[in-house]
Amino acid sequence: MLLVGAGVAVAQPGAAQGVPLAIEDMPLAQNGAVQRGGTVTPVYEGWYPQPDGSFMLYFGYYNRNTEEVVEVPMGPANAVDGPSGASDAGQPTIFQPGRAWGVFGVEVPADFGDGTVVWRLTVNDRTFAIPGHLRPDWMVAAITGDANGNLPPRIQLEEGGEEGFGPGGVWGAPRQAAVETPVVVTVWASDDGTPTSRFRPGGTARPVTLRWAKHRGPGDVQFDEARGTVPNSGGQMSTRVTFTQPGTYVLRVTANDDSGVGAGNEQCCWTNGYVEFTVRP
Repeated sequence: MLLVGAGVAVAQPGAAQGVPLAIEDMPLAQNGAVQRGGTVTPVYEGWYPQPDGSFMLYFGYYNRNTEEVVEVPMGPANAVDGPSGASDAGQPTIFQPGRAWGVFGVEVPADFGDGTVVWRLTVNDRTFAIPGHLRPDWMVAAITGDANGNLPPRIQLEEGGEEGFGPGGVWGAPRQAAVETPVVVTVWASDDGTPTSRFRPGGTARPVTLRWAKHRGPGDVQFDEARGTVPNSGGQMSTRVTFTQPGTYVLRVTANDDSGVGAGNEQCCWTNGYVEFTVRP
């Protein structure tokens, strides 16, 4: 079987090598959207250097089903082959319809060199794989600011706690909850307030937009308020969340500044935050 992702073909052993796909077969070269029963393709977004000398490679996905929310548990059908050799790199197990930008990152060491991190995903009997790498033309300004000097929002998942910015984001402390018992989650956010001239020339930057979503977990997750805003100068958003089944969950909050979701495909400027819950019966 030929494994394909974002225009890159990776052949399993025994398959023909070096045979390019026709453009109509490229999974991201056409929409190919269907209501249900379609594919989900991993997407490699790019990489950026971190202050400590390591690098962050980050990935998104494209779910071509316009109505079907796809869930793929961790395992052979949803695995990341990375520097640690483990299949769990923080990737999502739930895939909402459409394009999702930079939903998780994989940190690699300073000496990673020509190595690759491959995300493999099987949906509806079709397997796709996309390799992440440190090729110079894939370096992005995810935390250093775009051409307008616009930086990603900064978030905290505990008041006065560790601050995160960029797609690699920040993880909050693990928490406990019980089935059907609402629990409050809070995120603190701020932004540099730099308006993105491409979107609002001469204007004033909009507030930071915050969106909560289920990233992983066995059951449904209900948010009283899944979306909110805070001023660029800083503020907090709290919402109550309810879990329908016991198990381990990860919630993801995404902070977007004036440049919007996916930052207009410029790979700047948004920030992810993650909170893990152990939910008891």
